[in-house]
Amino acid sequence: MLSVEWTASQGWLAPRITPYQNLSLDPATCVFHYGFECFEGMKAYKNNEGQVRLFRPDKNAARLNKSSARIALPNFSPTAFVDLLSRFVAMEERFIPAARGYSLYLRPTMIGTQRTLGIGPPGSALLFIIASPVGPYFPTGFRAVSLEATDYAVRAWPGGVGDMKLGANYAPCIVPQLQAAKRGFHQNLWLFGEEEFVTEVGTMNFFAAIRDKETGKKRLMTAPLDGTILEGVIRDSVLDLARERLVPEGWEVEEKKFTMGELANAADEGRLIEAFGTGTAGVVSPVRKISWKGRLVDCGLEKGSEAGDVTKRMKDWIEGIQYGDEEHPWSLKI
Repeated sequence: MLSVEWTASQGWLAPRITPYQNLSLDPATCVFHYGFECFEGMKAYKNNEGQVRLFRPDKNAARLNKSSARIALPNFSPTAFVDLLSRFVAMEERFIPAARGYSLYLRPTMIGTQRTLGIGPPGSALLFIIASPVGPYFPTGFRAVSLEATDYAVRAWPGGVGDMKLGANYAPCIVPQLQAAKRGFHQNLWLFGEEEFVTEVGTMNFFAAIRDKETGKKRLMTAPLDGTILEGVIRDSVLDLARERLVPEGWEVEEKKFTMGELANAADEGRLIEAFGTGTAGVVSPVRKISWKGRLVDCGLEKGSEAGDVTKRMKDWIEGIQYGDEEHPWSLKI
């Protein structure tokens, strides 16, 4: 594991790479009591030729700083972050499987470590990175999921911290997820407000592809970054690739608010082409149905099909960059 300590008086101390070990923290450490914790999720990839790569690590560095600043933890130089992460991955290279779908999952985490029950900015902090080999997100093959539209619990709200990657955002979502699972659904589709705006799916960003009612044009849309939506690295990548590669084919790409009612109407009128979630774990996750107000909204997949055309193309494009099939500025060679 890699670790770097920080104190208010000395700043960041020398980084250390040590064997994986337990942390020794006083029971009064502020992270236990007031949630001074943020993290990132990212992966290192190895192709058949043994070349190791990171995918857009600068985006993770920027988001980690945004999260840490929001909870009074120190920022860390993005350049130094990527450099240290690269060195760490190079040392752990033997744990990265050289097969498509496999990778080394990386978990950078920052916590407040001051020993105090007083509430205030922590006077000390710790940045550490741990890693673990992981296999395919869909071990039995690409599978579409079913969602439960959730309005009885709220994931994020305006002025809150839904756009930050804080541990405190995740624990409150577990009970609604378990309740959805009991009713036979894989994840929650988080709705917000009386209008029932579609926000995120589980811990992923959400995309819908529809055909415009007036013009007949195909449109790929996702919720805008209004402070309630996490700035997903894969979300950003999908938007960029869509603008570069789908727009020339006649698609429109929009970051806009849309409601569950609009989505259901599009489905009823045969205009909902497909829907999918995006995230580091599975890149894209196709959606088959959404339970809403006692009905199942069909998300456009044909019987026997597990993913729509855009979903499959995005998966292929992004994984191609991640594993080096396509040389791209987003892929950092180690």
